[in-house]
Amino acid sequence: MQRPNIVFIVADDLGYADLGCYGGRPAKFGPVSPVLDELATKGLKFTQGYANSPVCSPTRFALMTGRYQYRLRGGADEPISSRSRGSTVLGLPTDHPTLPSLLRAHGYHTGLMGKWHLGYPPSFGPLRSGYEEFFGPMSGGVDYFTHCSNSGQHDLWFGEAEQQEDGYLTDLISRRSVDFVHRMAAPARQGQPFFLSIHYTAPHWPWETRDDREMAEEVKKDLFHLHGGNINTYQRMIHHMDEGIGWVVDALKREDLLDQTLIVFTSDNGGERFSDNWPLVGGKMDLTEGGIRVPWIAHWPQMIQGGRSSTQRCMTMDWTATMLAAAGVQADPAYPLDGVSLMPVLQSEDLEFDRTLFWRMNHRGQCAMREGDWKYLRVDGHDYLFNIPADERERANLGKREPERLLAMRGAWEEWNASMPPIPSDATVSLGYSVKDMPQR
Repeated sequence: MQRPNIVFIVADDLGYADLGCYGGRPAKFGPVSPVLDELATKGLKFTQGYANSPVCSPTRFALMTGRYQYRLRGGADEPISSRSRGSTVLGLPTDHPTLPSLLRAHGYHTGLMGKWHLGYPPSFGPLRSGYEEFFGPMSGGVDYFTHCSNSGQHDLWFGEAEQQEDGYLTDLISRRSVDFVHRMAAPARQGQPFFLSIHYTAPHWPWETRDDREMAEEVKKDLFHLHGGNINTYQRMIHHMDEGIGWVVDALKREDLLDQTLIVFTSDNGGERFSDNWPLVGGKMDLTEGGIRVPWIAHWPQMIQGGRSSTQRCMTMDWTATMLAAAGVQADPAYPLDGVSLMPVLQSEDLEFDRTLFWRMNHRGQCAMREGDWKYLRVDGHDYLFNIPADERERANLGKREPERLLAMRGAWEEWNASMPPIPSDATVSLGYSVKDMPQR
């Protein structure tokens, strides 16, 4: 079979139930995510898919490398902030194999349209880690119109040159993605496939829709936008992203490439202040389910029988392993993957396999482990044990009722943690707001 084209779409701070296909409510204007809902209906929807971290840049280290982010120094900051501009430490090392570098070495054209958030040139950057083309911001968040980061600096790039470009960032990313598909279509039909990462900043703050240009002068100096936003604006931002994904799907259809293209959609972490995570609790920065369980959709007509849902437990870096397997590419033996390929799940109607998942956070001393139906969680020095299928909201702590299971899982987590580099003493935690700004969840 011909190697697939791959389109890897990552939203930013999207909640578990923000999409219609995950139970999200319609907006005042109608369905929020009709394109993604259709991809889920015609593809495979995962209901137990997790992000590698409840905050953005650590997850991006994992998706790029297929390995636990804790193995790299930059993955310890929660997250890398715009203050790291010029750092030679806080970024993805250019000698580390990545998903795009491995695919590129085996004949794929590679491009990233959207957010990078893994360090700044000249020490780091997309073009130094396997992408042939890059358009987007280097930092974690930017104003959607002025394209300034939280430090106030302009942060929109084409390759390694700053690019002044007028327009709403979500639309700019979508249009560049469409252009990439059209330019890569002829080589793809001749047997040279492409790998396109579309990493939106939506629906990350600031809270700006396509119609909020006049707001930019104000929020570009304070991107956290603590005084603004609402559910209606938030849903519209998701809808703009969904529309752009529809443009990309239409381009694949026009080029007769949709059937042989693996489209994956997920989020880098759980939802932020206006998101809908129902029935989960918590959100971004939390290792409760709302911070790490995210939408996972896979669409590949040539391989995936549509209309399916899977409870396979998996995390971001498993997509990396899956895409390499789909392309017939082996990982570098000097950098073995922690991710596990999901190709058997994509190919089979009902296959699932055991998968134990681990997390840790410097923030609040959090740690978590998911094994079978069970989850071990530690927050602020308190240990919890939950049966997730029975209690997705993590309200019924079974630690005292199942003390042996709690001790066994805590021991397994400690053993795993000992296999990872320790959290560096200079690793930072950057919080945009606290209970002084809004009540705790």
